[in-house]
Amino acid sequence: MSEKKDSPIGDMIKKVVSVGVGAAFMTEESVKKILEDLPLPKDIITGLVQNAKGAKEDFTNGIREEIKSYLTKVDASKIASDILDKYDVEIEAKFRFKKKLNEKD
Repeated sequence: MSEKKDSPIGDMIKKVVSVGVGAAFMTEESVKKILEDLPLPKDIITGLVQNAKGAKEDFTNGIREEIKSYLTKVDASKIASDILDKYDVEIEAKFRFKKKLNEKD
């Protein structure tokens, strides 16, 4: 079986799509660095960077809302009460006094 080699345009499309998918996990500078290697007009690169930035904001806002929604349903006092009812609390402490370096005798 012979392997089919991707065309330069196909490689470029794959790179743009992978940047779009991974943009939520990349900094804006990382996205710019990857895209600047591609032979694309500057306005297209700017648009892709803005889309990547928007995708990242949408992703983080979605995660934030999911966590907020979950935490509003959590009864912290019930959880703390259950933990204190089921477990003994042990505290170990060490105290050490060290002489300050800037103090004179």
